[in-house]
Amino acid sequence: MSSDGGSGAPWRSLTTAIYLPTAVSFIGFGAIVPLVPLTARALGASVAEAALVVALMGIGGFVGALPAGVIADRFGEKKSLVGALFVDVSCLLVCAFAPNTWVLAGAVFVTGLSGAMLSLARQSYLTVAVPLTHRARALSTLGGVFRIGSLLGPLMGAAVVSLWGLQAAYLVAAGTSLLAASVTMALPDLPMPEHEPDQPVRMMQVLRQHAHTYATAGVGAAALMLVRTSRDALLPLWCEQIGLDATATSLVFALSSGIDMTLFYLGGSVMDRFGRRWVSVPAMVIMGACFAVLPLAHSVLAVALFAAILGLGNGISAGVVMTIGSDASPAIGRPQFLAGWRLTTGIGQAAGPLLITAIAAVAPLGVAALTIGAIGLTGAGWLWRWVREPAAQPR
Repeated sequence: MSSDGGSGAPWRSLTTAIYLPTAVSFIGFGAIVPLVPLTARALGASVAEAALVVALMGIGGFVGALPAGVIADRFGEKKSLVGALFVDVSCLLVCAFAPNTWVLAGAVFVTGLSGAMLSLARQSYLTVAVPLTHRARALSTLGGVFRIGSLLGPLMGAAVVSLWGLQAAYLVAAGTSLLAASVTMALPDLPMPEHEPDQPVRMMQVLRQHAHTYATAGVGAAALMLVRTSRDALLPLWCEQIGLDATATSLVFALSSGIDMTLFYLGGSVMDRFGRRWVSVPAMVIMGACFAVLPLAHSVLAVALFAAILGLGNGISAGVVMTIGSDASPAIGRPQFLAGWRLTTGIGQAAGPLLITAIAAVAPLGVAALTIGAIGLTGAGWLWRWVREPAAQPR
């Protein structure tokens, strides 16, 4: 098996060592995310301070993107995964017994850092371990596992809190991360690159060498992330604006998320068979068009229809951003490249809710929806222009 994804064991054989621990740890992570602001409030934080504590997790993930690439290159993907999971265990235990908001905030921030490490190392490992012919399915399945964890995690957290309280949820999450670390140790080691570099690979050197990729395909992928995350902010706000109550809003969002969660493997199969453009571009067109016409939805049925179609666009595009990045990654300096890729796309991920907030502060919410729709439709053309399909490799 070459370092570029040559022949090797079928990628499904990685289910136990990659997908199972990812699912287990992400369910635990999903369980505690809604509880962090409640814990901060219980420790005496104001509403604004509690919101800041929650934001620190995302900030940690953003700040940790480039260091994660350096660590993965230095220690390898497997050791980085195991180490990050043990850091997660420590942080969750600190959260469980935090004596004040500052300690909680620090632990949450470090959890964001370890999350960046986990995301990058999983992507880098699958890029190398899985044959190119199955790469999109492997990475789309990873994206699907994230979605499943996001759905099941809060349900588990609610059950644990109702029985044993807030602290117990963090202890259970620490247990899931510990279990995930134990299972991850069974990962087979990746082969060494066929050609070792004469000099250590420098992060800034890799970023400069691939600046054009970040500025072209990376910008398109960032736009896709922006449109995706806009659903989470815009859909509930629109439901509230047209007078739907919290129950109806939750059901509409559950419909969108349910459809989203069932389509990840279909999107991966299409990418592997026909190319990355045939998922990334239609997904952007579907989501962009939905946001553009969302201001016409004034009933629960209309909003539910648009939410379902948004779920379709988001679902088929699971893993496409990781796949495009993996396709573009070099054999030497891959972790550093993927770190830069995650930083680029992370800007888009963070920009969606911020853009909606900024527009809604000065204009009707419908203008925000039209703006996101325009970005989606423009981004579709950008992706068609700049996404490069990987060259076929002999098996």
